[in-house]
Amino acid sequence: MSTFTPDAEKVGVVGCGLMGAGIAETCARAGLQVVVVETNENAAEAGQRRLVESLSRAEARGKIASAADVLERIRIVTDLDTLADRSIVIEAIIEDEATKCALFRKLDEIVVDRHAVLASNTSSIPVIKVGVATSRPDHVIGIHFFNPVPVLSLVELIPSYLTAEETTERASGFVQGLGKHAIKCQDRAGFVVNALLIPFLLSAIRMVEGGFATPEDIDQGLVRGCAHPQGPLALTDLIGLDTTRAIADSLYEEYKEPQYACPPLLARMVDAGLLGRKSGRGFYTYS
Repeated sequence: MSTFTPDAEKVGVVGCGLMGAGIAETCARAGLQVVVVETNENAAEAGQRRLVESLSRAEARGKIASAADVLERIRIVTDLDTLADRSIVIEAIIEDEATKCALFRKLDEIVVDRHAVLASNTSSIPVIKVGVATSRPDHVIGIHFFNPVPVLSLVELIPSYLTAEETTERASGFVQGLGKHAIKCQDRAGFVVNALLIPFLLSAIRMVEGGFATPEDIDQGLVRGCAHPQGPLALTDLIGLDTTRAIADSLYEEYKEPQYACPPLLARMVDAGLLGRKSGRGFYTYS
């Protein structure tokens, strides 16, 4: 059995999009060596630019001493086999159950250490579904970070019915080593935060759809009236309308409750490619 200390973990991250890059940055800022896998060279270059921009901002604001030093601890590759020697691998790819399960089947074959933690950053899909795609579901757990990962301190830990207590303890120690605060959640779609947050966002979208108020007025109402740091429509744009829809669909599939049903407006905006900040346009337009 491998000996665990948070600062000795060999970390692998699959995906260098908004969440994957944030997870990799957070791990590297904590002093860990990180290997990030992307699908192709273009995606790897985009991930590298995302990391450089984020770390440069952090250095300019005095959050880190040297962006270059942190970047030296991150290696971005396109070969999944590079993760063979990792002791913890965190999946941060598209929020699609079939795609995630296919990845976990590959990781099961690739990662040599049978006691390695295989973690999913899923925001809504029950962890047991990716766990049973492997031959070691006792070492599979959900570790759900929040965007922006380097800034927000919360992490949801989601053990499935088959996750070993040792795996949960290792994941908890890893998260604490990153300076994050973990809450333990049951393995139910949406876990804690999204089970509460998504119906709120969908309600705001239905208000726009029904013509009750503009996105600007809805957001200003919550910011100025409830002291929220940003309104629900701006937050939906930040999360991504496609991700919001995927989470809503997962919640509705599990609970069959109207509050989780995707509003037609959200579905049509996603169909049109209006995904929020990532596409330059959602409920607001971004340069």
